[in-house]
Amino acid sequence: MAQINVIGSRGGRSIALDLPEVNPHVLHEVVTWQLAGRRRGTASTKTRAEVSKTGKKMYSQKGTGNARHGDRSVPTFVGGGVAFGPKPRSYAYTLPRKVRQLGLAMALADRQQQGKLVAVDGFDLDGKTKSFVAWAKQNGMDGSERVLVVTDDELTRRAARNVAWVTVLPVAGLNVYDILRHERLVVDAVALEPAQDEGGAEEGAAQ
Repeated sequence: MAQINVIGSRGGRSIALDLPEVNPHVLHEVVTWQLAGRRRGTASTKTRAEVSKTGKKMYSQKGTGNARHGDRSVPTFVGGGVAFGPKPRSYAYTLPRKVRQLGLAMALADRQQQGKLVAVDGFDLDGKTKSFVAWAKQNGMDGSERVLVVTDDELTRRAARNVAWVTVLPVAGLNVYDILRHERLVVDAVALEPAQDEGGAEEGAAQ
């Protein structure tokens, strides 16, 4: 059972979380699923039926000494259609809900084990970037690490969004990929306290 200390104006307590042992394979599966869902899938090539070429036979069937061709749109010619080329498609696939929840719990466990998980109850910022930078410095964040701030506090999000080394997400957007690509995680305490919120946060993960 991991004990996470809560800081902030309404902090001064700890949250007990039953976090699993980190399994890199599960984290890989969840991150791959997320990134697959984010792929645009807009690559497209023209088939021989779609290229702008005449359908007239190029030259006589016999007597020219050349191979027997009848259409310039075939893939063997420059400017012809592409055989088996990419077409617009979705790369998204389904990953079991329990695996997604487990991956999120493991990502939190990884940051907690490294001492990089910060739970906050009450930022009390005024929406100014300067105030967030001062708050971050007081809590050991000086810009040497990339920080993910997960909060529904609008003033805090406004204050942090212009800081180059900070990424801001709402609580519903908490996801494995963004946790792992930032060295430090700063999250609203309310997102950690109810156990069922972990599943809800993963459902809202941006793809």
